[in-house]
Amino acid sequence: MKKRAIYPGTFDPITNGHLDVIQRALELFDTVYVAVVQNVAKKTLFSSQERLVLIKQATSGFSGLEVEAFDGLVVDFAAQKKVRTIIRGLRAISDFDYEFQMALTNRKLCPIVETIFLMPSEDNFYISSKLIKEIATLKGNVSQFVPPAVVKALKERLNI
Repeated sequence: MKKRAIYPGTFDPITNGHLDVIQRALELFDTVYVAVVQNVAKKTLFSSQERLVLIKQATSGFSGLEVEAFDGLVVDFAAQKKVRTIIRGLRAISDFDYEFQMALTNRKLCPIVETIFLMPSEDNFYISSKLIKEIATLKGNVSQFVPPAVVKALKERLNI
């Protein structure tokens, strides 16, 4: 049986840290679904369709990867895909509280789904989409933190 996992997130925009976690997940699983959350509660810079395109561009050389948008609970998406593992990236202690709470809630909603935490490398440990958007908004250079397609998209979106 093939091992499959879901890596859900907003990915607004995708960063080198996200790519690091995806690569690590692909070493453990045959198929990884990058599930782009269409969360109406979050105000995103890019639409879910734009985020899908950026992720597909950034991961074009990866095999075993499926990129899809979804709306709703990640455990429902997992059931739809017949996947029992959720991948979450952890950067720092500040992430742990939220991620731990979410993992336990998901376990309560669907006991057969497990959450696995992966840490990006120390080169990408501190990168967050929020920080990238802040730097780009202030006209800073984000090219060392995100794939080239994201740099271009940020410049176009922010009129830089």
